[in-house]
Amino acid sequence: MILWYKALHVFFMIAWMAGIFYLPRLFVYNAESSVDAVKEQLNIMQRRLWLFITPFAILTLVFGLLTIYEYGYAWFKLSLWMHVKLSIVILFYVYHIYLFVLVKKFIAKQNTHSPKFYRFLNEAPVLALLAIVILAIVKPF
Repeated sequence: MILWYKALHVFFMIAWMAGIFYLPRLFVYNAESSVDAVKEQLNIMQRRLWLFITPFAILTLVFGLLTIYEYGYAWFKLSLWMHVKLSIVILFYVYHIYLFVLVKKFIAKQNTHSPKFYRFLNEAPVLALLAIVILAIVKPF
């Protein structure tokens, strides 16, 4: 069963990350636009994308926890790399929620951030994902 859990965990994580990387790009376009009709369309896209990727975030968590459960407490206790990985993963969930806050601000026409801010917001998670992949594959400690 563990291989199924791992496979589904990775699949849903990839689907989630695709949306996590694209949503802030929509924020960049929205922040750059001065056309109300374009902003309205982008608001719809942002909201729908967030709603679309949220189940992937939940399923990533479910299958990740099932995988840990299958390995057992003794394995988890000794896997320091997993504790570091989970710390970064928690930040991804906080980031996911923050993206929702930003979606709501755009819809309410209360955006206060520049396109440059959203570019940074778009690129920073790539480094966090790289750290997660290295921790999960290399298991450096």
